[in-house]
Amino acid sequence: MSAVTTGSTSRFSALYRSSRARVIVGFAVAAVLLFAVAPATLSTFRLGLLGKFLCLAMVAVGIGLAWGRGGMLTLGQGVFFGLGAYIMAMHLKLADAGPDGVPDFMMLYGSGEVPGWWEPFRSPVVTILAIAVVPAGVAALLGFAVFTRRVRGAYFAILSQALAAAFAILLIGQQATTGGTNGLNGFRSFFGYDLADPVNKRMLFFIAAGALLVMVAIARQLMVSRFGELLVAVRDQENRVRFLGYDPAKVKVVAYAVAAFMAAVGGALFVPIVGIISPADVGVVPSIGFLIGVAIGGRATLLGPVLGSIAVSWAQTSLSEAFPSGWIYAQGALFILVVAFLPGGLAELFTRWRRSRGGTVPDGGAPVPVGGDASDGGRPGEPDPGDPTAEAPTAVDHDPATPGRTA
Repeated sequence: MSAVTTGSTSRFSALYRSSRARVIVGFAVAAVLLFAVAPATLSTFRLGLLGKFLCLAMVAVGIGLAWGRGGMLTLGQGVFFGLGAYIMAMHLKLADAGPDGVPDFMMLYGSGEVPGWWEPFRSPVVTILAIAVVPAGVAALLGFAVFTRRVRGAYFAILSQALAAAFAILLIGQQATTGGTNGLNGFRSFFGYDLADPVNKRMLFFIAAGALLVMVAIARQLMVSRFGELLVAVRDQENRVRFLGYDPAKVKVVAYAVAAFMAAVGGALFVPIVGIISPADVGVVPSIGFLIGVAIGGRATLLGPVLGSIAVSWAQTSLSEAFPSGWIYAQGALFILVVAFLPGGLAELFTRWRRSRGGTVPDGGAPVPVGGDASDGGRPGEPDPGDPTAEAPTAVDHDPATPGRTA
């Protein structure tokens, strides 16, 4: 009997150590927490608040892919978050106004007529397609123009941040069509469902939870695929990847567009859950806030950006109520401490603990090596002394085109 028990235990242990089993168990636990535990234990208000955090976590998943894996310090994700949010908000305002109706704020600030570029968003199908295509298309065009000129590191970060500032200023200046500083708010329905109904609010939470799980699954698939290996290679040694015959610009453009798509979906769901979108939600400060959560959680990991974003959002909501003027300083101090002492984020603690026990690190669990890109804060070729995997060979030590062949 003991031999049978020992054999069963060893099989379960081997199954748990497999990467696929850990992923399945992780997604199952997350699904139970989001779809069963949270609705059963949280009030309608708290559930809506968690739904807001999940929308922000969707942006973090894309940042983790573009920054953590691709080395692109994206300080302007508020642009794509805002594009998705404003497209959804435009549809909701037009739907509330009725067929051929005019949104209320246009009657106050505008000419009382709906602009021609608003009209297509009366259609739910056009709205959904625009949310998926427009932000990703803008990111692809911008990325192609920037990455083909080999702009990277701090220069790309400054450029993306300037884009977020310009986008917010543009929205503020167009009060007759975007609501100006007040933004768009006062939504009454969501694709025909009454937003005042608690049942529909719970439905929105389920949609946000499902969308987040799908995005995490997409990010994991990209990370473990050949594209993910090539993206890490571009991050660590872009010149070597170019020497091997690949175009690093195209690899970056794909990752940047995927991150923009995820941010846009998060922004689109943010609108009906929160009930407002304004320039204050898409400018420079929110874009940096997205990045802080990712850095604290662990930008190179799969779940680090999600958990870090949710934790920072929760802390901001909770602590800002008690310390309205002190939260921003606490947030900055936490960011500095993590960057200075835990370059891989809080997930690095888990990685070190697993390695100290002689275990394996789950997929996406290795901290980012600092060397190779100015956006990571180190000099090219200089390993990160705080990275326990600094001496291990990176993805660029093998030719992606020929398995087993060194570059």
